[in-house]
Amino acid sequence: MAEKVKVSIVAATSNRISKYFKDVVSELKKVVWPTRVQVVKNTITVLIACLIVGIIIWLADAGFAYLRHLLFKI
Repeated sequence: MAEKVKVSIVAATSNRISKYFKDVVSELKKVVWPTRVQVVKNTITVLIACLIVGIIIWLADAGFAYLRHLLFKI
């Protein structure tokens, strides 16, 4: 009896794993993947946005450092 329970648990687990991967493949077929041109455009947009934000933070940091220098003469 115990052997049948172990076998049925293994079979059930195997079926669940198999179903999971079939579902994953099914969902991946539904995905609309971007074209290479879209990926390049989006990558360039993100890099430019990061550069702009970095420059803004750098300017703010330099400005506050200058103010601190004026106020405390450090």
